[in-house]
Amino acid sequence: MPYRWTPDTATTHTAELRLWPHNSLPAKGFAVFILATFTLAVVPLFALLGTVLLWGLLPFMLIALGGTWYALRRNERDRQIVEVLTLTPETLHLTRTNPRGERQEWDCNTYWAKVEMHQKGGPVPHYVTLKGGGREVEIGAFLSEDERKALYADLSDRVRRIARP
Repeated sequence: MPYRWTPDTATTHTAELRLWPHNSLPAKGFAVFILATFTLAVVPLFALLGTVLLWGLLPFMLIALGGTWYALRRNERDRQIVEVLTLTPETLHLTRTNPRGERQEWDCNTYWAKVEMHQKGGPVPHYVTLKGGGREVEIGAFLSEDERKALYADLSDRVRRIARP
């Protein structure tokens, strides 16, 4: 599950939730994929060795490989999102760090905070939001549908326990 709770302590009743997008292609997998793509693209060119046609097709094959490289790296950069929710008996504080480093913050009184799930009508099915302090903010929109359902149940239970010890 691409989120983790730090254990809440019995004395302070605080907890921290960290969320991040799932990374299905580690660095080793990226290297294997690029090498396999290069190998499979070069094999048909062996028949053209010694001909002028090879030099006409080779740049297009390299451009396609470069485009694949760029798309995978761009996708990896775009998934560099981290959301941190800090729960205390007094406040909820959510900090989202976007891929380019800019931060968005939200906080409200824990007693008035409400965790909601919008099954339809949001940008994704089972959209989870936090409401309080006059605003409604999303949390975990990059998670899968099943992960958002589990997050909603877990988060609403934690907020209820910490807000009303």
